[in-house]
Amino acid sequence: MGDALLDIRGLTVSFDSRNGSPPARALRGVDLRIAGSEVHGLVGESGSGKTVTSTCVMGLLPTPPAQVDAGSIIFGGRDLLTLGPEERRKVRGRQIAMVFQEPARYLNPAFRVGEQIGEMLRLHEGMDRSQASTRAAELADLVGLGGARRVLGAYPHELSGGMKQRAMIAMAISCKPALLIADEPTTALDVTLQAQILKLLLRLRSALRMGILFISHDLRLVRAIADRVSVMYAGRVVESGPREELYDSPRHPYTRLLLQSIPSAQRRGTRLRVITGRVPDARAVPEGCAFHPRCPLAAERCRQEDPVLAGSGAGSGTGGPRFDHTAACHFAGTTWQD
Repeated sequence: MGDALLDIRGLTVSFDSRNGSPPARALRGVDLRIAGSEVHGLVGESGSGKTVTSTCVMGLLPTPPAQVDAGSIIFGGRDLLTLGPEERRKVRGRQIAMVFQEPARYLNPAFRVGEQIGEMLRLHEGMDRSQASTRAAELADLVGLGGARRVLGAYPHELSGGMKQRAMIAMAISCKPALLIADEPTTALDVTLQAQILKLLLRLRSALRMGILFISHDLRLVRAIADRVSVMYAGRVVESGPREELYDSPRHPYTRLLLQSIPSAQRRGTRLRVITGRVPDARAVPEGCAFHPRCPLAAERCRQEDPVLAGSGAGSGTGGPRFDHTAACHFAGTTWQD
C-alpha cells in the first residue's frame, strides 16, 4: 500500500446526552489507513459511524457535545487531534477537502457560484479577485461544467442537482488537496449522474494525484470506484481489504450479509437476504462483539469478548502490525449454510 496518507488509530468519540443517560459511543476504536492516491471506500448501514469519522478528520465535530476520548489521526506526519483551531483551518480546505451529500445545503444561496469558488482561492492561495476568477473558470471546465462562465455567474438555485455537485467538487479541489473526502456524494442523484460523478472523481484522482475517502451505503457504487474497502459497524471498522478480495471472499459475517442483500441478476427470482435487527443505539452497544445479536455465527465467546481487527496471522490492533485483509471476528472467514 505504500506510505499512509491518512492513518487513523484507535479513534474513540462519544457524545454527551446531557440528560443523565449514558454518553453515545459513536466511534469505538476506529482503525483506518489510506495510502496516497488511493480511493478507499467506507461502507456500512446508517448509524455505523462513517460520517462521524469523516467530520472528525475534518475537525468539524461539534464540541461539545462531542468529545474525542482516545486515538490519533496522522496526516502529513502530524496528529491532527493535537493541532489548534488555526492550524486545523489551514489543513481543512487546502490539504484535506470534503464533498457533502447534499450540495444545496452547503452552497450559500446568497452568492454566485463563481464567488464561492473564488473565496476558497483567495483564502487559501492568496489570489486576488481577477486571479481567482480566472482559476474558478478553469476549475469549472475541469469538473465538466459546460458553459463555465454562465455557471459561475449563476446562483445555486439556478443549477441542477448534478451541476451543484460538480460546483461543490470544484470548490473542494480548488487548492489541490492531498485528500478528498466524498461523503455520499451521489445519493441525491439519478443513476446516470451517479456514473458521471464517479468517472469525474476517478479522473480528478489521476490528474491531481490525490487520495479519496469515498463514503457510501451503496456497495455497488463503492465496487465501481474503490481500490480498497473498509466496512464499519457500530462505531468500528470490522473488515478492511482490497476491493475484489473483500467482495469475493468476505471474512466478516456482516460484510457477507451486506453483499448478499444486493440485488443480482444471478439471483433473479430469489428473495434477497435480510439482516435481522438493526445497528445498535450508540448509547447501548452490546457487550462483546456488537454484531452478535444479528450474527448467524454468534457463540458465547462473541457475547463476552470484543474481537480485535486482525489479519491471517498473529498480532494486530491499535499500534500493531497492519495486514492487507483484516477482520474483527472470532470466526473470520467461516461460512455457514444460508
